[in-house]
Amino acid sequence: MSEREKMISGELYNPLVPELEAARTKAKKMCIEYNNLPVGAQKEKTELLKKLFGKTGEKIAIEPNFFCDYGFNIECGENFYINHNGVILDCAPVKFGDNVFIGPNCGFYTAIHPLKAKERNTVMETAKPITVGDNVWIGGNAVILPGVTIGDNSVIGAGSVVTKDIPDNVVAVGNPCKVIKHIEQ
Repeated sequence: MSEREKMISGELYNPLVPELEAARTKAKKMCIEYNNLPVGAQKEKTELLKKLFGKTGEKIAIEPNFFCDYGFNIECGENFYINHNGVILDCAPVKFGDNVFIGPNCGFYTAIHPLKAKERNTVMETAKPITVGDNVWIGGNAVILPGVTIGDNSVIGAGSVVTKDIPDNVVAVGNPCKVIKHIEQ
């Protein structure tokens, strides 16, 4: 099994192998190209995101500056928006449903580094996927950690650190993020 296959399947992998370093370099170059496109160049921006991401809807918009690790592990549905300074560390799959709106300075982090220093210093790591359902709004400065699923129609408050799954139809806030209210649909 290749290191890329190990990475995507959640097994321990080495991120410094040439295949993964090349993939990250390619994605970073595409992100820089994207971030440098002129305001109003939405057609070009959409085309570039379609090349970078594994799957997209037709109506997608991401404000600069945006960065990701690989791109090929990111899927987003229709009517997808990220405000300024979005980061998706997509060592594992990161899937967004339809009508997802993400505030500025939000991060989605799938990588997991070992807790013990000796193991961490080997550079080996694992990753867990992140899934965001349909009709989700994530407030600015939120952080979504590895292995989290956010349910449909939910709202994540600004500044939240989401460490565990969030169900459908709720408002959740805080560090760690907790449900504070159910939303009637």
